[in-house]
Amino acid sequence: MSAMQVVPAHAVPWDDVVAVFGTRGDAAHCWCQWWKLGNADFRAANDVEMCDALHAQAGDAGSSPGVVAYRDGVPVGWCGVEPRRRYARIPRTRALAAALDGQDLDDVGVWSVVCFVVPREHRGKGVTRALLTGAVEVARDAGARVVEAYPIDTAGRRVPSADLYHGPLGVFTDAGFDVVGWQRPGRPVVRLELVG
Repeated sequence: MSAMQVVPAHAVPWDDVVAVFGTRGDAAHCWCQWWKLGNADFRAANDVEMCDALHAQAGDAGSSPGVVAYRDGVPVGWCGVEPRRRYARIPRTRALAAALDGQDLDDVGVWSVVCFVVPREHRGKGVTRALLTGAVEVARDAGARVVEAYPIDTAGRRVPSADLYHGPLGVFTDAGFDVVGWQRPGRPVVRLELVG
């Protein structure tokens, strides 16, 4: 299997992002905006508005909203990663806010990995792991001290594929993340302290 390259979204052609998100399924209706909007705004926005919002965000080299993975020049996945403070839904989600109790949710040194999009034909080939590695490197290069995520614990239970956009817990723990809290059973909060 050939090696993958992971590139910040601002540095890739927009058509490559569109190819990953596709035209069907949850990704094509969300465009990585669910974490950024409140419920009413998310429900009111249509697919074109969501796409346009990500397109505008991806065009800003100073605040790229994620990374794209390539295998042999073909875009095979997306990971949303930005400073935690850009995700308005985090402090509004009671269980998540409770799991983060005592933290400064506006701390610019904490970045969050919030979603993965891997088209069906590229699943099971290490794309999510490559995306996470690339996301951590982008955060580190931008000065992050901590990378945080809110994955799904799949151990011992069947999880619908639609819920796996958060990423499976094992991918994070294999990458050195530690479980630091729980939103509820099956939904941990994980963190990776970046050094050097």
